[in-house]
Amino acid sequence: MAPYSLLVTRLQKALGVRQYHVASVLCQRAKVAMSHFEPNEYIHYDLLEKNINIVRKRLNRPLTLSEKIVYGHLDDPAGQEIERGKTYLRLRPDRVAMQDATAQMAMLQFISSGLPKVAVPSTIHCDHLIEAQLGGEKDLRRAKDINQEVYNFLATAGAKYGVGFWRPGSGIIHQIILENYAYPGVLLIGTDSHTPNGGGLGGICIGVGGADAVDVMAGIPWELKCPKVIGVKLTGSLSGWTSPKDVILKVAGILTVKGGTGAIVEYHGPGVDSISCTGMATICNMGAEIGATTSVFPYNHRMKKYLSKTGRADIANLADEFKDHLVPDPGCHYDQLIEINLSELKPHINGPFTPDLAHPVAEVGKVAEKEGWPVDIRVGLIGSCTNSSYEDMGRSAAVAKQALAHGLKCKSQFTITPGSEQIRATIERDGYAQVLRDVGGIVLANACGPCIGQWDRKDIKKGEKNTIVTSYNRNFTGRNDANPETHAFVTSPEIVTALAIAGTLKFNPETDYLMGKDGKKFKLEAPDADELPKAEFDPGQDTYQHPPKDSSGQHVDVSPTSQRLQLLEPFDKWDGKDLEDLQILIKVKGKCTTDHISAAGPWLKFRGHLDNISNNLLIGAINIENGKANSVRNAVTQEFGPVPDTARYYKKHGIRWVVIGDENYGEGSSREHAALEPRHLGGRAIITKSFARIHETNLKKQGLLPLTFADPADYNKIHPVDKLTIQGLKDFTPGKPLKCIIKHPNGTQETILLNHTFNETQIEWFRAGSALNRMKELQK
Repeated sequence: MAPYSLLVTRLQKALGVRQYHVASVLCQRAKVAMSHFEPNEYIHYDLLEKNINIVRKRLNRPLTLSEKIVYGHLDDPAGQEIERGKTYLRLRPDRVAMQDATAQMAMLQFISSGLPKVAVPSTIHCDHLIEAQLGGEKDLRRAKDINQEVYNFLATAGAKYGVGFWRPGSGIIHQIILENYAYPGVLLIGTDSHTPNGGGLGGICIGVGGADAVDVMAGIPWELKCPKVIGVKLTGSLSGWTSPKDVILKVAGILTVKGGTGAIVEYHGPGVDSISCTGMATICNMGAEIGATTSVFPYNHRMKKYLSKTGRADIANLADEFKDHLVPDPGCHYDQLIEINLSELKPHINGPFTPDLAHPVAEVGKVAEKEGWPVDIRVGLIGSCTNSSYEDMGRSAAVAKQALAHGLKCKSQFTITPGSEQIRATIERDGYAQVLRDVGGIVLANACGPCIGQWDRKDIKKGEKNTIVTSYNRNFTGRNDANPETHAFVTSPEIVTALAIAGTLKFNPETDYLMGKDGKKFKLEAPDADELPKAEFDPGQDTYQHPPKDSSGQHVDVSPTSQRLQLLEPFDKWDGKDLEDLQILIKVKGKCTTDHISAAGPWLKFRGHLDNISNNLLIGAINIENGKANSVRNAVTQEFGPVPDTARYYKKHGIRWVVIGDENYGEGSSREHAALEPRHLGGRAIITKSFARIHETNLKKQGLLPLTFADPADYNKIHPVDKLTIQGLKDFTPGKPLKCIIKHPNGTQETILLNHTFNETQIEWFRAGSALNRMKELQK
């Protein structure tokens, strides 16, 4: 394999020029490319500086780092109204990234727009469709065979519309972005909720739905509600068994799964310098679990070191010149401030069933016994977009080496998921992968795998109560293996490794002893590993497809008989009337994530076929009427049946319907299918106590009404057998509540108020039937 620098030189000679972004041509002073793969797309720090200066003069106050980067990308910095938590900002992101599961629908929408090329640098990453079964190479070959039609669609669509394509086996989107595309000060949007991973390299990287990505790829200013800023001041330094993962596990325990909603979490303080760049990325990545818009760290020497090691010293040198704009101003104000002393922080493990249930590792065994959670660990899983860096693998290998030295292997099953082809090749070269195999591990493909439910698990039966520990980010019910009785716990890779060796949640590696093969007790020492490889990274296999200069001969075929792909039909336009006699499809009880609304796992194969994937609509949500999942009453037949079947019945008979939800409805993944499916099957509104940010936006984009109870207690006034009428749509205006008339079966009625967060643009989406419909209207 050629050295990385030589590979880059060859790529630069092979790549062509693309004209995209107004901002791209303004930064001529330094002439530093955004990435090796786009040598003629330049970083625009001087435009960032210009915009920051305009806004700072207007606001006349110090700015947080988050504000500098966000406001530095304003479409109209001189005229944009700016008020944290209230106004909507019109922004010009630098680039778009899409993973293969969400890219299908995003590209289908872009095709429907009729535009010839994307307006900003964009990439597709094939990481979601590879199922973990036998091991890396075999699973990858199987995935390429099973998903050939989808991969071909994405590759040809990328070539046709100017989008870079990372083939299956390349690695997980967020690791690829960190290695190649993220840089300090970038504004990047990605069709995956863990896009904030790039905040570890000082960028504002935000997870969105595919329709938002289409706006940016179409060259339309992207709207974002002006975020509040939560400051997390770090003091002290990490040491021993405590890792960057413990920082975000602690923060999640403080803020809970919705505590960051509408805010950017900005880390700062002297403790930042004790965290590696990839460690910062871990913290930002899992900020998605507290509902944050994104998370970010200030530019420092750890980022410079990482940029240089990944072949981007020129970007680091340029960032040094503009460093004042890549750190917060002294005296800046945060809407909320949290302080964490890293020297006092202990290793944490969060779960089960929710990522904000925090426990110190030292206590989780006792808590598990008290709560009746299984303490024996069936499987330990390390890797994922959250924790698959070279340092993560090195620290896990350091733990494994100690066990091997005493003749031990893992008592639990153990899997390893490299984050990218570069990480895989480098840990193979440096011996980490073999150590992890020797202790009992199986190295899986460079993909998401079990983290998103792509796991053909054979060691248990569905319904069997068991415990797994992972270094992943989410642990919702059924998330990893579709078994609602799997108790999943989230922790750092090194703690996962130690617990897998011990085989029990009752083991605390800081204090407890293991029994060696020779019958002697020993204690694991805190792992130590290099932050980055001493030698250069091994790039591994070349897995990138650059879009051709001339795409006129490219064709994108979607078979009308395909079960995996389906061209989109426009949604119907609003008829100008209030929504009368809406039937309640389901009143949801408790947590309802996007996994509940549109399950992943085996359903991933239908992400490009709206009608087929709509057969999973709300199958995981709990119906308050009977306490069951996927069982709702058909208001016409009075029979109970699956949610999607009932929705299809209503659609066939012209009955429009609504969903009633609880708190933080739609938390979790960015998947816009959770909004597309109810719209496709005849839904008109979703009424809840509160929404997760991405899902609320996705609903608006597809012409649905995401509404919240003005009084959360009104949730209790609505019963599944009621009918609802939503009034006030004719004079639908920002900030003005809508009226909802509840019609009970006994003939009585009561009126409640419903709030919304629509602005003028989003109201136009609703009137046009969807944001895509509105885009087409504007083109005409």
